[in-house]
Amino acid sequence: MRFLPTELPGVFVLEQERHEDERGWFARVWDGEELARNGLEPALSQCSASYSAAKGTLRGLHWQIPPFAETKLVRCTRGALWDVAVDLRPGSPTFLRWVGVELTPENGRTLYVPRGCGHGFLTLADETEVSYAISAAYSPGHARGARWDDPAYAIRWPARPRVLSPADRDRPDLDRASLEPLRGL
Repeated sequence: MRFLPTELPGVFVLEQERHEDERGWFARVWDGEELARNGLEPALSQCSASYSAAKGTLRGLHWQIPPFAETKLVRCTRGALWDVAVDLRPGSPTFLRWVGVELTPENGRTLYVPRGCGHGFLTLADETEVSYAISAAYSPGHARGARWDDPAYAIRWPARPRVLSPADRDRPDLDRASLEPLRGL
């Protein structure tokens, strides 16, 4: 695996090192020891998947607060998506900045989203499947979210979303005071 840092501290693009032969290819997509050697969270609590039928489906922005703050490794297994991490850690030098990366099965990239960052994505193709490796259990009482188009972080999405859940569509603007539990992550 190759670890490519982004402009946000702790957010990385992980690239597969594919080993190819006449059968196709093989690559590691998660390696706890290698993550730890690179100073990243190696814990794995759950693996999840999502499927979006239509291009233009937006999911996010979501995160959890301590003690259930989570690290996510996000990978596209079918279709294509624009994956985004937003630094929500008060006191961080990149507070409220974001980074976006296109993930496809062909490019084999994974976005590493550390604790204290919000996460969301927009599908760029019909029938998009996403795989998540997550460091903490889902806790509804610790789950948080904010509007995908909040001017506080002004994400430049590659297209206007066409499909949103009612919860994501109706989320409020970011409440900075609610981010205090993320300080120091």
